[in-house]
Amino acid sequence: MAKLSQRILNLQASPIRKLAPLADNAKKEGKKVYHLNIGQPDIHTPEVFYEAIKNFNEPVLKYSDSHGISELIDSFIKYYKKWDIHFESDEIMVTNGGSEAILFALMGVCDYGDNVLIPEPFYTNYNGFAQIAGVNVSSFLTKAEEGFHLPPKSEIVKHINDKTRAILLSNPGNPTGVVYTKEEINLIAEIAKEYDLFIIADEVYREFVYDNLEYTSFMKVTGIEKRVILIDSISKRYSACGARIGLVASKNKELIANILKLCQSRLCTPTIEQIGAAKLIDTPQEYFFEVKKEYQKRRDVVFNALKEMPGVVCQKPTGAFYVVAKLPVKDAEDFVKWLLTDFSVNNETVMLAPAAGFYSTEGLGLDEVRISYCLKCEDLEKAMNILKAGLEEYKNTKE
Repeated sequence: MAKLSQRILNLQASPIRKLAPLADNAKKEGKKVYHLNIGQPDIHTPEVFYEAIKNFNEPVLKYSDSHGISELIDSFIKYYKKWDIHFESDEIMVTNGGSEAILFALMGVCDYGDNVLIPEPFYTNYNGFAQIAGVNVSSFLTKAEEGFHLPPKSEIVKHINDKTRAILLSNPGNPTGVVYTKEEINLIAEIAKEYDLFIIADEVYREFVYDNLEYTSFMKVTGIEKRVILIDSISKRYSACGARIGLVASKNKELIANILKLCQSRLCTPTIEQIGAAKLIDTPQEYFFEVKKEYQKRRDVVFNALKEMPGVVCQKPTGAFYVVAKLPVKDAEDFVKWLLTDFSVNNETVMLAPAAGFYSTEGLGLDEVRISYCLKCEDLEKAMNILKAGLEEYKNTKE
């Protein structure tokens, strides 16, 4: 019988979604499941997005330009000016979400067998994108006890070799919630210059930085302008995950011109969603203030509960809407499964994401979980109480 490819067989299943059947079964049994495993915002998408789509009345739904419609590119240019980042229209390619942007960036700077350097734990799909592109992942460790901030330069550069083409990192961080300091950003910039590397900067959580911290984009560092490849998306900041509109941008015009070939190979991104996304630039600034305020409250609910749980180790996350916590269990995946199959409080339970899938080094993250705080505060309080009770019972019955 014809065989499947090793490429697809070796591809990692999503640690965020792979336990979904257990959650579905729990729901069929009548349990309420609080989903803390996935970064799906519940904030309302701005109305201007839907209004633009309702007003679309062309008789034919045509292909759009492979690089994106001009109205959307112009709106992105206008958005970045608010951050004192200045792009020209030939420096931006609209993509099918930030996911395609990452894949295209890897394909644009790496040949088969090259490698990309990533701090771990990292967004699990980086592994998948790299595998699809024929690129190897080389990682260096960041730790829960240190809030997942970067290690010293010596710990980073020892993982660089003659096949390394780029450093890929998210800031603010998914899954860790870390916001890198200006000194850390400058350290990565220094390494990129010294070792002649690109920086693939995933900045989709830019709007979500808490505690009045200063946010530094790689686009603001002088001397590395043509090394930086910016990844962005409307998914998180506008709560529009299902629209699948992202972008890859760079001051390196040669790179962007060549990424256009990849964009042409898939023809275009969805025309109607682009039309809706183009109007998101009209979202009132108050929307962002209120959303950030709400997520900071949710962060506080989760972190304050975690720090009171015996044996749990985590530092306060300062960005995005995730936290990676080290739990007092040997096997976090077994614990997550147990919560769904064998445990509930008042017929309610929680679903977490086992963190081992966010590491590329075998054996790391086995006692860690990623928690997404995208639910309203009332639900998060209930979920944290369930988690606390679950840890206590699991320790007594399983370990």
